[in-house]
Amino acid sequence: MNMDDVNRYLQEIRKDENFIDTGMIEALPFKNKEKNTWVEIENPEFTSLCPKTGLPDHGTIFIRYLPDKYIVELKSLKYYFLQFRNAGIYYENLTKMILTHLVRELHPYEMTVEARFTPRGGLTTKVVSTYKS
Repeated sequence: MNMDDVNRYLQEIRKDENFIDTGMIEALPFKNKEKNTWVEIENPEFTSLCPKTGLPDHGTIFIRYLPDKYIVELKSLKYYFLQFRNAGIYYENLTKMILTHLVRELHPYEMTVEARFTPRGGLTTKVVSTYKS
């Protein structure tokens, strides 16, 4: 096996961002009329694929939201995140995508999704997407 074979294989297994399905995100009932309860979630083992090379990108996803009537069920969120392991998607797009999907399912008052990726080629990347109703 040579480098070209490896590159071909990586391209074959890579999915695009349309592969990500939000159907597995489960919203649980929650009452936050006083708007005094914030939820913070950290996923320190997030992985996706570079859309150019197919090599894995590793990072931490931080979610902070002020729920209204729903909170996310954590196991469903883990399974949602697992889909990104085979998706070739840029950091900026995946951060915005996660925010969009969670806002659509949970309808929070406010939400922030922050993605911090480990260095590649000496560069670290942090992307923040926000929503406020």
